[in-house]
Amino acid sequence: MTQDADALIVGGGLNGPAAALALAQAGLRVALIDAAEPDERMRPDFDGRAYNLGLASRRFLQVAGVWEAIAPHVQPVAQVVLEDARPGDRAAAALAHFDHDEIDEGPAAQIVEDRVLRPALLQAAMAHPLIALHAPATVLATRRDDVGAEAELSTGEVLRAPVLIACDGRDSRLARAAGILRTGWGYDQTGLVSAVEHERDHGGVARQRFLPGGPFAVLPLPGGRRSSLVWTERTAEAQRIHALPDAEYRAEVEARMGGALGAVTLAGRRWMYPLKLSVAQAWVAPRLALVGDAAHAVHPIAGQGLNLGLRDAAALAEVLAEAKRRGEDIGVLTVLERYQRWRRFDGVSLALGMDAVNRLFSNDDPGLRLIRDAGVRLATALRPARRAFMREAAGVSGDLPRMLRGEAI
Repeated sequence: MTQDADALIVGGGLNGPAAALALAQAGLRVALIDAAEPDERMRPDFDGRAYNLGLASRRFLQVAGVWEAIAPHVQPVAQVVLEDARPGDRAAAALAHFDHDEIDEGPAAQIVEDRVLRPALLQAAMAHPLIALHAPATVLATRRDDVGAEAELSTGEVLRAPVLIACDGRDSRLARAAGILRTGWGYDQTGLVSAVEHERDHGGVARQRFLPGGPFAVLPLPGGRRSSLVWTERTAEAQRIHALPDAEYRAEVEARMGGALGAVTLAGRRWMYPLKLSVAQAWVAPRLALVGDAAHAVHPIAGQGLNLGLRDAAALAEVLAEAKRRGEDIGVLTVLERYQRWRRFDGVSLALGMDAVNRLFSNDDPGLRLIRDAGVRLATALRPARRAFMREAAGVSGDLPRMLRGEAI
């Protein structure tokens, strides 16, 4: 079968272009299929969405050729503060404090806005000679057999390659078509995302406030006077708040921020989305590999969703590149299972860990609050423990793919 590429990647959000760039820098030809118009992906409007990029993810973007474009627009996280609070509390209980000096490699995290990262990834993919972007194009059908895989597009094209890569989200159509089932459950929680401008400079401090309805994260944005909020509430309460006029919504925000940054005003759009744990029971099938949310959708409590997706992309690219150099068929199950063995334990364990933390901290039981707060303080009291926590959050511990070490594949 004549091949149009070494891999067909379905999904053009963040993980799709990132996986395409990882494969391409390793010398593989990629067809990237996206249902959205490229111009729509590259809109520069500020909408309040932002991502926590760990140190390992920064290295990935440097190797992929994207970091230089976004570096002037990121906000390094100088400190992370954990607090236990209730809405309206001005004197929250301090649980832990982490400083970027705890690790030697520099800031453990950087905050980057969606309007910066998304266009940068797509522009880099479009400029790469080994990546062909097919957009807007919808996948109508896929076929996989002993010879290869193919995708029939709404444009009338039929693309062929040894392997399909699903970057099409937690409800992945490619995974369903392959008969891959998912394990998971809902939280009766909904995520609220928005941004605020505030009268005091944030100083690069990221705050995670644990409230009875769920965690409330305040992520510093460039400029010092603007922050992105990632806010979890019980679904009924979230729906009530989301329906409020801006002035009343702002009052709800101020009640939860605790006054640390002074008076606030809303900036950008307000978002709402349901939260659930959803993990694919298999991350590969013959001629198919799942990446990012298609493999694992995790609670946003630690902002690790995108970091996990980039780890997947780096590991898969390394596995496929090495297999091709050895002359192997990169789409056969024995090759793809190497990727699954490498990444599945990390992805599943982190998803379950975030699930446990969310359940532990999303309640208002006085006895449990006392025990858990004491436990966090004890666990983070010593510098070695804080350092280990920071390195884990930065994504620089464990068996890292080369790109996450800052090395080309």
